[in-house]
Amino acid sequence: MENSGTSSFMRSRRLESCFNASSSLSVKETVKSSVKEELGLKPRADLCVDNDGWGSVLISWMRIVTCFVTMMFTTFVWALIMLLLLPWPYERIRQGNIWGHLTGRLMMWILGNPIKIEGAEFSNKRAIYISNHASPLDIFLIMWLTPTGTVGIAKKEIIWYPLFGQLYVLANHLRIDRSNPIAAIESMKEAARAVVKNNLSLIIFPEGTRSKNGRLLPFKKGFVHLALQSGLPIVPMVLTGTHLAWRKGSLHIRPAPLTVKFLPPISTQDWTADKIDDYIKLIRDLYVKHLPESQRPLPLEGSRNGSN
Repeated sequence: MENSGTSSFMRSRRLESCFNASSSLSVKETVKSSVKEELGLKPRADLCVDNDGWGSVLISWMRIVTCFVTMMFTTFVWALIMLLLLPWPYERIRQGNIWGHLTGRLMMWILGNPIKIEGAEFSNKRAIYISNHASPLDIFLIMWLTPTGTVGIAKKEIIWYPLFGQLYVLANHLRIDRSNPIAAIESMKEAARAVVKNNLSLIIFPEGTRSKNGRLLPFKKGFVHLALQSGLPIVPMVLTGTHLAWRKGSLHIRPAPLTVKFLPPISTQDWTADKIDDYIKLIRDLYVKHLPESQRPLPLEGSRNGSN
């Protein structure tokens, strides 16, 4: 990369791609659920987020560079902690979560977007957390807001990403081999067994990739398989506004208001393998219900759902 700002942007894009290892979810309704926590200014639908003046762009770049330096510092510190905790894998997971809570919150504070959090009473349950994915900011938010004892599932190549990849492995998080479908399925089964054995939660992007325009993509089946094998409830996290704050292909962070809404846990205890497509539709329809019109899938996109 030619400069720190570009390096930070590319690292963020590569980082978010790591967590698109599998799949699961859905949401839109009148905002009546209680707000557990609200940070910054109250989000406004009419807030202009297209200020591309040189002053705004310069401030944005300064914030990106500050985020990059901050993340590198916290990653280095926690990597040393992980090395000292090699004999205690669960404690490494816990420390990885503490790193994520601190680093994610610092990133969002530095970027300065107003954030509203709804349904936070559902954010401390042992569960499979799923989230729509439209921006690198989604990574910072889930790092910050998922509970201690939560592990991510990433592609195995994450180990090669400088510092973060090594910290991810040291924190005893889960990896799968997506190049081999059979191996990937077996890795998912092993991940589910590890989650059950160690009383962990999971976080996964059910779309399997990042949306280019913020609209909800079809869900894959991985998150449902994990629910069937672990018996854990599913807690949807509905993220709105992140695609406006950090747009694809841009180095400009805009002051768009963000909302994170935790929906009530969905029990999977009575789920059966012969109804996987029905469960995917159930969860995805929740997202369609709760997302604003601009982030709902287009009609043709809504028909393509539940691919492997």
